[in-house]
Amino acid sequence: MKTGRWRRRLPLLLSVAGLAAFGGAALAQGQVPEALRAQMTHGAQVYAENCASCHGDDLTGGQFAASLADTPFRTQWAGKSAQELYQYIRNNMPPGNGRSLPDEDYAALANLILARNNVIAAGPLDADSPLMSETVFPADLAGQPDVGGVGGLSDRFPAPAGPALPDRFANYTPVTEAMLQHPAPENWLSWRRSHQGLGYSPLAQIDKANVGDLTIAWAQALPAGANMNEPLVRDGVLYVFGYGDEVLAFDAADGRLLWRYTRELPEGTPLSSKKTMGLYADKLFVATSDLHMIALDARTGKLVWDTQITEDPEFRNPGGPLVADGVVMQGLTTQKAGGSIIAGFDAATGKRLWTFNTVAQPGTPGGDTWNGLPADKRHGGSSWTSGTYDAETGLALWGVAQTYDTGPLRDRKPGMNNDGLFTNSTLAFEPHSGKLVWYFQHMKNDQYDLDWTFDRVIGTLDVDGKPTRVVMTSGKEGLFDALELKTGKYIKTVDMGLQDFIASIDPKTGDKHVKPEKIPGRDKGAVYVCPHSGGGRNWTPTSFVQETGLLYVNARDICMDMVPADPGFLTTGVNTEYLAPPDSDGKYGVLQAIDMQKGAIKWEVRQRAPFDMGILTTAGGLLFTGDMARQVKAYDQADGKVLWQTGVAGVPNGSPITYSVDGKQYVAIVTGAGNPLSFGMPQVTPELALPPVNSSAVYVFALPD
Repeated sequence: MKTGRWRRRLPLLLSVAGLAAFGGAALAQGQVPEALRAQMTHGAQVYAENCASCHGDDLTGGQFAASLADTPFRTQWAGKSAQELYQYIRNNMPPGNGRSLPDEDYAALANLILARNNVIAAGPLDADSPLMSETVFPADLAGQPDVGGVGGLSDRFPAPAGPALPDRFANYTPVTEAMLQHPAPENWLSWRRSHQGLGYSPLAQIDKANVGDLTIAWAQALPAGANMNEPLVRDGVLYVFGYGDEVLAFDAADGRLLWRYTRELPEGTPLSSKKTMGLYADKLFVATSDLHMIALDARTGKLVWDTQITEDPEFRNPGGPLVADGVVMQGLTTQKAGGSIIAGFDAATGKRLWTFNTVAQPGTPGGDTWNGLPADKRHGGSSWTSGTYDAETGLALWGVAQTYDTGPLRDRKPGMNNDGLFTNSTLAFEPHSGKLVWYFQHMKNDQYDLDWTFDRVIGTLDVDGKPTRVVMTSGKEGLFDALELKTGKYIKTVDMGLQDFIASIDPKTGDKHVKPEKIPGRDKGAVYVCPHSGGGRNWTPTSFVQETGLLYVNARDICMDMVPADPGFLTTGVNTEYLAPPDSDGKYGVLQAIDMQKGAIKWEVRQRAPFDMGILTTAGGLLFTGDMARQVKAYDQADGKVLWQTGVAGVPNGSPITYSVDGKQYVAIVTGAGNPLSFGMPQVTPELALPPVNSSAVYVFALPD
């Protein structure tokens, strides 16, 4: 749009006479204070370069866009503030490239449009100025001239009425705890669909016989940038998180935008994607990059409440909230001394209810397991995956990661304990009080960066001949532990066959004993360990089918040399280098079906492209996931046979979901290279590099009508 035509127009626009003609009657009559003229001049230049080709030389409309200075425009904006105008043009203009100009440019444009409509601010506008909300388009349009222009709609012949659009919020009812425990088949209400974290849907319209006919139903571009979001769907509305902390609500049947929320972030805020959001009552809960928890009206996207989680900039929150029993819970990540936190907030008001430090404090349960380290020298305990919740026991289950500060813990001091609680643990909380009911440490004193902070799946297994509620989870090692849900008692471990450093597992306690020769450090040579800390079972969530007892998981079968370094990635003084397993066939992507009852692998699929997407299973006998080759695939749950696949432009991230609207089933994915797996293993599979442009979009597939 920055053409020579508009540049030749600039001298006229920027002259006093030209600016007066450009800026409306008020400016022509000398009613604009001198202090505004500099901003008006700037606004005229920005308009000429970015807007005039569509909206016309003097805002009165053009071939491609309507007038910004006629009665229909003023009717649309009657009673609305300069703040609303500024936000609208900032988020949406230029078309398809909102927020691409500096904030001062958008403020100058807002002031120019206001003046063109004879609305004069008391001074220059900027994003934080109170004048933004105080300057308002008049609600009474009497006496406001229609300046006309081109590009309007003639009434010579009546335009045919458009199709009747469904009001997806017309019969909105609050999301209840019962709905989150057992969602209606058509909905995907929370992380992994329900509070149990199963990643399984009872929908079966798309099945093994017809999945080969899947085709694109609709797609929408999301803000360009990293994205690993798993969308939510409620009664025909799809909610998705976008880069730059935008939240968008689409009609889930056709992709029509219903509303859009844009977070105003402080300058310099590190942006991160979010694995999930939360629905409860009439609100959508979002963890923001500036470390707040916010509640949006699920029907309008309007901000309801806004609470700071922490003011410490060394924290991040790439996970997402768990909302249960009226409490919004959120885990954070950090590498700073003192450890990380999980916090709980009242869902109705945003009031903080509790904060739990995931690094146990001296003198508290687990607090004396840090080899004598004082509290302010303990690192780790990050949580970057949303929790799960069991209504029967009233327990919220969260996973906690390792510590990168491995040096002080490696060698146990006489008379001390070096387990390092609560790293690599499952924590069971009462949501309202934040009381820790039980914990289980899956891997003590992790010297390998093999986190256990992934999904906690709730299901039922036979234990000693009795159906028992269990929680199942694993670390990067590919070891799946099953615990009794009510108490945290250890039941069993199932091994994917990826790791080589565990000598034995205690059948009663679940303690995992490491081979001494596999303990790394700067005082040793290179130590070969499987899997690599960036490989194994990592980031992408599993899916569990209760009817068959099969748990589906993907992983990266790649090992590491832990080589001495100073100072080193881990503080034992080691760096990690990728290394193929012995006799590798070059197929690093692994997809398995694990029989959790029998403790055995039912089937395994291997491919060269590493998987970087979570797993969805359905009652149609299907399994959906995606990989670094930018392929989304549907497999047969029974044997792992590929039944359908399609390519997408961006790296598929997050997890696939499925839902139905008006009786039709859809499968949705989000692309955007948002989690660490989507960077691939460039040294090992160089042909599977990231695309040069990291686009982001939501793709929705369905069977043909």
